[in-house]
Amino acid sequence: MGQDMYFYGRRVCFIGAHPDDIELGCGALIAHIVNQTEILCVTLSDNQKNPELKNLVEEHYRSMAVLGVPKDRVILGQFETRRFPHARQEILEYLIQINRTFQPDLVFVHTKADIHQDHATVTEEALRAFRGTTVLGFDVIRSSYGFFPSFLVEVTEEDVEKKIAALAEYKTYSNRYYFDPKITRATLIRNGAICERPYAEGFDILRIVGAFRCSDS
Repeated sequence: MGQDMYFYGRRVCFIGAHPDDIELGCGALIAHIVNQTEILCVTLSDNQKNPELKNLVEEHYRSMAVLGVPKDRVILGQFETRRFPHARQEILEYLIQINRTFQPDLVFVHTKADIHQDHATVTEEALRAFRGTTVLGFDVIRSSYGFFPSFLVEVTEEDVEKKIAALAEYKTYSNRYYFDPKITRATLIRNGAICERPYAEGFDILRIVGAFRCSDS
């Protein structure tokens, strides 16, 4: 087993298009770091134009609470689902404001392998809004093609269980295959196998901003 590369961020921002995206892509990582750093979770659409999703907002807050993220660290925007490409400039300005007020050291957003129009728009505009920041891409299994994790973060069994429990708060989506706990666990095991760890959350690298230092410690 190789030596781990340690990374950190005093402020870490997770950005998703819809409720459930962040938990699906980053739930285990959030559970792993939530007590070590300042986290902000930003979802651009609350999906409330669809009457079948009326419980989604509260499910999102409960899901985040399971991961340890309080309600005041969760932002829900009002952009209309499936119409993000038409609001591209407004989304850019929204994310620029997040950057100015929160000033994150690390940003997690949808992978570029994601073909959902809303997801793709968020990623493109995030790369513009956070130009001087490291940006990593997470996978939402239902809408990405060709995703392969190139940045793997070891997580624990407890983190895995919290991710599964967080996703279980989405009663609205309980019959969707990608909420199956077996798929969640299998994905984390597979990512772990890639880097010879029991479990890992996997991301792709959209931008790394770093400084190399040599240390004897």
